[in-house]
Amino acid sequence: MEFLSLSYALFFLSVLGIYWTVSNRRSQLWILLIASIVFYASLQFQYIPLLIVSIFINYKLGRELNICQTQQPENEKNEEGKEESRNTNLNIDWSPRRFIILWLGIFLNVSVLFTFKYVPFVLESIGDLANWQKANALATFFRENILPPLGLSFFTFECIAYLVDVYRGAPASQQFIEFAAYKFFFPKLISGPITRYHTLKKQLRSLQFPRAEKITEGLWLIACGAVKKGLLADNLAQFVNLSFDNLQRAGSIDLWLAIFAYGLQLYFDFSGYVDIARGSATLMGFNLPENFDYPYMSTSIADFWRRWHITLGDWLRNYLYFPLGGSRKGLVKTCLNLLIIMFISGIWHGAAWGFIVWGLIHGVALVIHRLTEAISNKFVFLKYWWRSIPGTIFAWALTQIMVFMSWIWFRLPNLKDSTWAFENLWGNAGDPQFVQKVYLESIGLERLQLSVLLASLMIAIAISYTIHRLLKLDLNWPFKIMLVPICFFAVWLLAPEGQPQFIYFDF
Repeated sequence: MEFLSLSYALFFLSVLGIYWTVSNRRSQLWILLIASIVFYASLQFQYIPLLIVSIFINYKLGRELNICQTQQPENEKNEEGKEESRNTNLNIDWSPRRFIILWLGIFLNVSVLFTFKYVPFVLESIGDLANWQKANALATFFRENILPPLGLSFFTFECIAYLVDVYRGAPASQQFIEFAAYKFFFPKLISGPITRYHTLKKQLRSLQFPRAEKITEGLWLIACGAVKKGLLADNLAQFVNLSFDNLQRAGSIDLWLAIFAYGLQLYFDFSGYVDIARGSATLMGFNLPENFDYPYMSTSIADFWRRWHITLGDWLRNYLYFPLGGSRKGLVKTCLNLLIIMFISGIWHGAAWGFIVWGLIHGVALVIHRLTEAISNKFVFLKYWWRSIPGTIFAWALTQIMVFMSWIWFRLPNLKDSTWAFENLWGNAGDPQFVQKVYLESIGLERLQLSVLLASLMIAIAISYTIHRLLKLDLNWPFKIMLVPICFFAVWLLAPEGQPQFIYFDF
């Protein structure tokens, strides 16, 4: 049951009808849970028992971690990581038992993720390094017979965040149905956004039927997500797949276009998923966090990670970067911490060396940015340069070149393929028949026309950024509701046949 399908539309409308018909909160939680299990079963039913057991274990561990308290925490962090002031005190029992329980929970969650996602990669790496054929054979058996559960990476990170939050003093869930409904909540179940339990719990306890403006906003988000995925990402995917599937025949210009097209495809695909997820949640009375804020308008790699996959960045900061010391222990330790969290970000995205290289590239870029920032703070002319219009444009161009070039290892996680692509970005004429087969026969565009189209998409993003973020303008809700059916009709008419699944389903 894909988001962009008639089956999902019928499913979602049915769930909405039943969900808002009942007024009892507990009944709504059961409807949410059952609907979410049905949704997941339509994609991958065999792992439902595993996820239920995992949810129950994390629920019980949270209860064990819970502290005896008569008052709320003095300072509790909200979804954005900001502290919410409390005028009460909390007596926290920092016992070794709680510490052991926390690490037991982290170990169990990571073990499940490692078993399903990383065992074949580790065995394959050992087999290649030690020339051990049995390890390679076992890795092949794992890949062919054990399919990782969909959304396991997101699922695991949410569970770890919950246990750490409870360990830090947040109250544990006292109702299994409430915790299970949060964990299984189908709009965010497969690919996020990563959402904290305590944020969603507040919304679960104050559910109200959305007003007309909220309903319009939910429909508008779903329509925008459909356009991003069906109209833009899936059409871009045709050229991207043809180019990278025929890598050895592509010339340098073709590779540059394919890399640029893939960066746009990935953005429209993932942000499209998040828009549909947030729109669906809005119609059910929830507010899921944003995951993208015009990342291709960022002027530094640090700014990029504040705008790209925002909830993952928030998780990495709150549960890795800050516990490692953040930027409080000197410049060298700060740079080391940045490398560590981006290394883990790379591994989280996929079990392949290409993802590790991608993460380390971003880690090195963050280190260079931090060092540049430290040097610039000592020289006034450098400070003014980066804030000037030429400096801002240069910083933007440098950031985007780095980001788009690093997508090579993301799209081609096999190091042999990604290394070949990188080495042939300059001076490779390619196969003359590639242009005829890929551009003219397959996508019906010449190379120049495709270049103009990709540039137009980037300009459209810049215009949207200027209108929404700089000028703070937005369409009114009557105009949005009028555009919603037009968006759906355009997707139905122009989306390519054989819709590919969302890219982040693989992560």
